[in-house]
Amino acid sequence: MNKSFFLLVFLTCTSLFSQKKELGKVTVDELKQTAYPSDTSAVAAYLIKNCDVRFDYSETNGFSVLKTYRIKIKIYKKEGYEWANHSFSFYTGGSGKDKLVFSDAATYNLVNGKVEKTKLKSDGEFEEKINKYWSRKKITLPNVKEGSVIEYEVTLTSDRLNSIDEWYFQSSIPVAFSELKTLIPEYFVYNTVTTGFLTPKLEQEKKTKQITLTSKERQERGMAIQTNFSTETFSYVEQKTIFTLENIPALKDESFVNNIKNYTSGVKYELSSIQYPNQPFKNFTTDWETVARKIYDDPDFGSELNKNGYYENDLNTLLNGITSHEEKIATVFTYVKSRMNWDGFYGYSCNDGVRKAYIDKKGNVGEINLMLTSMLRYAGVEANPILLSTRSNGIAIFPSQSAFNYVICGVELQNQVVLLDATNKYALPNILPIRDLNWFGRIIRKNGSSSEINLMPTSNSKDVVNIMASLDTEGKVKGKVREQHFDYNAFLHRDNYAAIAKDSYIERMEKIHKGLEVEEYEVQNVNDLGKPVVENYTFSADGSVEIIGDKIYFSPFLFFALEENPFKQENREYPIDFVFPQQDKYNINIGIPDGYTVETLPQPKAVAMPDNLGSVKYNISVNGNQIQTLYSLDINQAIISNEYYDALKSFFKEIIAKQTEKIVLKKV
Repeated sequence: MNKSFFLLVFLTCTSLFSQKKELGKVTVDELKQTAYPSDTSAVAAYLIKNCDVRFDYSETNGFSVLKTYRIKIKIYKKEGYEWANHSFSFYTGGSGKDKLVFSDAATYNLVNGKVEKTKLKSDGEFEEKINKYWSRKKITLPNVKEGSVIEYEVTLTSDRLNSIDEWYFQSSIPVAFSELKTLIPEYFVYNTVTTGFLTPKLEQEKKTKQITLTSKERQERGMAIQTNFSTETFSYVEQKTIFTLENIPALKDESFVNNIKNYTSGVKYELSSIQYPNQPFKNFTTDWETVARKIYDDPDFGSELNKNGYYENDLNTLLNGITSHEEKIATVFTYVKSRMNWDGFYGYSCNDGVRKAYIDKKGNVGEINLMLTSMLRYAGVEANPILLSTRSNGIAIFPSQSAFNYVICGVELQNQVVLLDATNKYALPNILPIRDLNWFGRIIRKNGSSSEINLMPTSNSKDVVNIMASLDTEGKVKGKVREQHFDYNAFLHRDNYAAIAKDSYIERMEKIHKGLEVEEYEVQNVNDLGKPVVENYTFSADGSVEIIGDKIYFSPFLFFALEENPFKQENREYPIDFVFPQQDKYNINIGIPDGYTVETLPQPKAVAMPDNLGSVKYNISVNGNQIQTLYSLDINQAIISNEYYDALKSFFKEIIAKQTEKIVLKKV
């Protein structure tokens, strides 16, 4: 890029976004803009993404937190229409309910050279209940087109002094300007930490603020009652902090990333302490042990574990004659999975309670897995709940109850902890739904103690593929395939495809592999969870072979060949998340046509990554008119540090080179 072009882009960005950063000031120039200057591929961009946090005081309720979001977004393409939809969650449980109000929501368009404003009407705003503690408000901005600018403001009022929570400057679309401004009274101390790889500009100042309180006193003077009003003023120091970032690039979701929010540039707040004048000091800084103990003592958690009358008779019948712990675990786990149906709601605590969930055969995560834990305890098994944060919830930074959003069951058996989650019909001991696989959880025992538990799988889940095929002189390949999926690979196959019709599944396979035709497809052991899922099918393919003159060229991997490196970036800032360790094994036998001989055969090769993170072995041989390929790929760790990115990128480059390397047959 030459200097003059760079300067032009910079000046364009500067002139467009250096206007006053406030809502209600949509210009003709903004509406005329057809692409974001520094990222022309962007479907939309934030022009303003701001949040103001301040504290209000009332004589009735004391201090409350007000968070005001001010959002301005430019829509460039039809694919960006989804940015007209926005939602915010707010607390509605208990007495201190939050209030959430949208205002000044409107869409701006350029009509005949003039700015036309379309306000959000009441039918564009929705509210829904998430669970008994939380609700969500949604808006859909009207009259959105390519070129539109949308704006809205939303204010959250909360008595929860820890509700500052977090703010993200960065998004999956570019952000021209983002600011977080907090005004915090001296009585409140918050721990703060910045996340991501961009450093915001920081400004701070202190100033004195006054609050005037009005009181009234009634006095009797003979037959009359007189009301006297008095005022009292007190002062406190307010800490003003402003974080700003400009020209923020879109955060691209790379391959093999757990939750991109873990690496998004932002600021997180956690209430540390409160010190009001002439009142005791309140310390909220805590540790994970204390957090776990508080959750266990919650009546919607620990008390639910002690209830057993609702299932006692059923379980006694079910366990009659079973004595070993292993059988008891398998029997109870299978029973809960088959009886209960997850309602889709996360959370470690119960909504309607385990008793009602059992009767209704439906419940949230807490109800199902606390019920499972209770039943196992009743059966004499050492079972305890394990708190965790799901992949979508991210990785917790501060110890707090809100850091967790899920609970599973852990059975301590023979110096190991067996992990169980009964919300998924296809889960097995130590084979959890993928949403659970997020680094570490915390097991809470009956005595109140707790400890960290590794949630990540450590053994390789296998895929074993056997291919028997033959190649004809026209370049057509026909044969049979047998695929066996073990452990997590079997779980994923069941979870993703069990409910899909056979024809639809075959259509998907043929769409992925062009030129492939699948027949006589059958799948075994979908519901027999103790066995691997086995797929058998016959195939014909005409897109895997190239004929040039008297020579035939083809990869021994046929349509299974990996042709594109999933790791394309020059550098990687995030860990590489394979979800679970895995092994792919191929045994491929291809018969060559009569009248041809092997002219060129790829060389055997073995490549290993540093620290035994991964390895690949490739061997190929000829026996008569049969070519046999033996291939094994091992990824030995679920999560690989980005320090190994260059090695991993080179490793996959070697894999692709071998899988796409051609066998050459020559006509005799």
